[in-house]
Amino acid sequence: MAKLVLTRLGGTLKGRALTPNPLPRILWRSLSTEGESQDPSIDPFLHSAPEGLAFGRLTGIGRNTLKTDVIHYLEGCKLSINDVKFDYNRAYTPVGVLLQFPSRSSFDLAVRQTIRKGRLYKLEKIDRSEWDLKTSYDGKAVLLQGVPRNALQEDVERFLSGCNFDPSSFQTFVRPGFPDPIRVAIIQFPTQVDAMNAFCVKNRSFCLNNPISMRVLQ
Repeated sequence: MAKLVLTRLGGTLKGRALTPNPLPRILWRSLSTEGESQDPSIDPFLHSAPEGLAFGRLTGIGRNTLKTDVIHYLEGCKLSINDVKFDYNRAYTPVGVLLQFPSRSSFDLAVRQTIRKGRLYKLEKIDRSEWDLKTSYDGKAVLLQGVPRNALQEDVERFLSGCNFDPSSFQTFVRPGFPDPIRVAIIQFPTQVDAMNAFCVKNRSFCLNNPISMRVLQ
């Protein structure tokens, strides 16, 4: 605010207002980032970080589709055998394929390829949790359908005689069928070659007079 100064001129007091000198302008720079919003896209470290994984579900596949068929169909999307998991229903019929893409751009490329090839298949994005919870048989498990209701594990092992399989992996359960429920079994093999060999040699053979239908699970 202005300051009044009195001076004596010829015996008379006169006043004049003095305007204080303005304070020099000071540019303050906050040392704290609290409350500030920063755009991560301008952070050079974040900008240069590699893209994360992306996950998708491919539907519309056939009953006899293989992992290699899916990889060939999505050629150029950088998928490997370990990036493909088949999704089976209770009857062990494949209803879809879960895919792990190395990047979002790879997933987008797969979507464009699916559309360009005539929409025979549908590709949609899924969460990673769905991928993590799904078991991959990796072509090393064989499904046996039509196992007799009274068959014991020893009977199934006798059916597979001459094949290299893991007896401790034997699983058996009943699934809905027509006209009667069907007993099925799953057997694990050390390698994909062993599983495929068992399929080629034993499929449609008999266990206790019942023909056994076999299928390699992906």
